[in-house]
Amino acid sequence: MTDVSFSEQLGEWLGAADKFVWGVFFLIPLLLGTGVVLTIRLRGIQFRKLGVALRHGLIDRNDEGGEGDISQYQALTTALAATVGVGNIVGVATAISIGGPGALVWMWVTGLVGMASKYTEAFLGVRFRQRDSKGNISGGPQRYLQHGIKGGFGTFLAWFFTVAAIIASFGIGNLTQGNAVAAGLEDSFGVSPVVTGVVMFILVGAVLLGGIQAIGRVTSAFVPLMIGIYLIGGFVVLFMHLGQIPEALGLIFSDAFSGTAATGGFAGAGIILALQMGVARGIFSNESGMGSAAIAAAAAKTTHPVRQGLVSMTQTFIDTIIVVTMTGLVIVTTGVWKEGSETAGAMTANAFREGIGAEWGGTIVSISVVFFAFSTILGWSYYGERNAERAFGDWASLPYRMIFTCVVFVGATTELDLAWTFSDLANGLMALPNLIGLLILSGLVARETKAYLDFDPTLRAKPDSVEKFLVDTKNPWRSNG
Repeated sequence: MTDVSFSEQLGEWLGAADKFVWGVFFLIPLLLGTGVVLTIRLRGIQFRKLGVALRHGLIDRNDEGGEGDISQYQALTTALAATVGVGNIVGVATAISIGGPGALVWMWVTGLVGMASKYTEAFLGVRFRQRDSKGNISGGPQRYLQHGIKGGFGTFLAWFFTVAAIIASFGIGNLTQGNAVAAGLEDSFGVSPVVTGVVMFILVGAVLLGGIQAIGRVTSAFVPLMIGIYLIGGFVVLFMHLGQIPEALGLIFSDAFSGTAATGGFAGAGIILALQMGVARGIFSNESGMGSAAIAAAAAKTTHPVRQGLVSMTQTFIDTIIVVTMTGLVIVTTGVWKEGSETAGAMTANAFREGIGAEWGGTIVSISVVFFAFSTILGWSYYGERNAERAFGDWASLPYRMIFTCVVFVGATTELDLAWTFSDLANGLMALPNLIGLLILSGLVARETKAYLDFDPTLRAKPDSVEKFLVDTKNPWRSNG
């Protein structure tokens, strides 16, 4: 009885803290405001340079002559692996089932302004990266907050982020994802969670032994496949419901600014709830402003921070504008959003079943959940490891990998009622110091971005030309960190 009471009390405490952190007077305005400020200071870089960024990241793939541990494309897929996860399937369904169809608009807004935030944090991740005692490149908010913002405040922000990131790596990046994989395999194929836990323990451990190079190789092959399978299934559903798409889009936009009336099992929602759920689940999905993707970006082989910043920016576009939109449209066009929040966990699967049949629809979603969640575990293992090294020293790398791998088994075999609340809260605590840092360092980013893009607007400059530019402009950054 005592244990139950403590668990309930803990749930209430976490819920209250999560509600405050993600309230409309705290993190939400800071998140959106930072994105708007950066969009203005960078002159709408996410709109002006999206085509160039997509070409450089997905077609060019490698930045010839750049120093780093992995290619630009591998850095992009590692970050995508970490962000395209359960949030793109269950998180979107949760946002719509509580906030109504209008929540999708606020997820889009979060993604669009978040592209400027993602660019900025990736730029800074590369700009202030360093080599550790093993010769590997390390960067991210835990580095640029301290070295970019001089004095005790910068150090405080860096340590705040470091601690929050380590905690978050076991929440959003491990327990929640492992639980989703086990649940999906058990529901669809009858696989025991213990078996899933053992297999994941072995697979994750095998990949992590190879470090960021192994993670980059796996994600570069894995991520395009998993996103492709999910999008093909979604396109089939939408094709089967072509006539409902215009009405669904009208409902999404109207409800974002007027609220949603109760219908079916849906209890109804006002504008504030749609905004809150859309932004919270949006950042859970694309992680813009959290600073996590900057850690992967810092390891990329690149000749200038602007180049990797633009590549990293496309991650938010792919995650939110493409994958999240697909999930949201499938849910709204098939009408399953009316079932209410009690069915949010199965809502996306129900939508796919409604669109392409029970057998194929459920299987596609189950396989996608497994792929998305497993890839998220790999990406977040690297994020957590880099912050563990920052907190305890380079020796902490191996112990962290061992603990992280064991926790994968725990997540797969344990009921985690508080997992989503815990993950939401940890996300917010990571984002807070990073967003403050992005605002403080925005002037440096804007100046150096303008200077470089005036010199190389299409990102086709050769390494020797970039080096000459750096020398001529007396820029202290060098590609080897």
